[in-house]
Order: sequence, then structure tokens, then C-alpha cells
Amino acid sequence: MTDCDGWHETRIRVRYKDTDRLGVVYYGNYLTFFEVGRAELMRSLGTPYSKLEAEGLSLVVTEAAAKYHGNVGYDALVTVKTAISEARGASVRFEYRVWSEEGSLIVTGYTVHACINSNKKPCRIPSELKALLEKHMKTPAVSPS
Repeated sequence: MTDCDGWHETRIRVRYKDTDRLGVVYYGNYLTFFEVGRAELMRSLGTPYSKLEAEGLSLVVTEAAAKYHGNVGYDALVTVKTAISEARGASVRFEYRVWSEEGSLIVTGYTVHACINSNKKPCRIPSELKALLEKHMKTPAVSPS
């Protein structure tokens, strides 16, 4: 589901295998949660990754960052909010917010992706895809006056 400000929501149930010895989600698994959110956002726009790949394109990660604000454990239900914040040339940037079922912010982050063709060479995002991404870009935050 994508809301009016451009954020798409995906719910994920934390599996036992997602946790570490302390019983909380292992920090690296949040990148997997980001991937799930991103894939579901693209699917909701009618452009799942399988369709891009069938057209000879891939969006490969060139940069990733995460900031950890809290944690959850096994069987917790988290909501991954994903938004497109930038699309230009051959790259697109996604932002993420992971929330606990109780409404606590757990992780924030982003990934930047390069568009590559079937020869694994960088290429411009096709105009139709770029227009779709721009149409669903998140609403910029309004600065207080």
C-alpha cells in the first residue's frame, strides 16, 4: 500500500533465523528488510524486478546506509516504509523507515541503485520507468518557516 505522500508499507514478521544471540534482529538483516520493501514498492507500481530483468535491466545497489534507533526480536511484526527520493540519469535512491508494531522507529536508511543493461554496463533509466518513479516520488519534507 502506498500512501499519498509516496511511502509504501510492507509488513514483515521477524523469523527466528533473523535474530542474533541476543535475541534481536541481526543488524545486517535490516538490509534484507529494505530489499523486501523496495521489491514490494516496485511491484505495487506495476514494475516488479522480474519485469525489469525480462527487459534486460537491473537496478544494482551501489550504496547502502542504515541507522539503528532500537530493536525487536523473534515474532515481532515490523512495518517497512519505503519511498523513492530521487531518480536521475542512471540512478535511483530509495529511503526506508522500519517501525515496530508498537509504533517505535527502529531503523532508518537508504540505498542507491545504478541501472545496468544485460551487458552489465551502466545505462540511463528508460524514460517510461523514470517518469513512473518520479510520479511516485515521496513528497519533500516542508521546512518550518
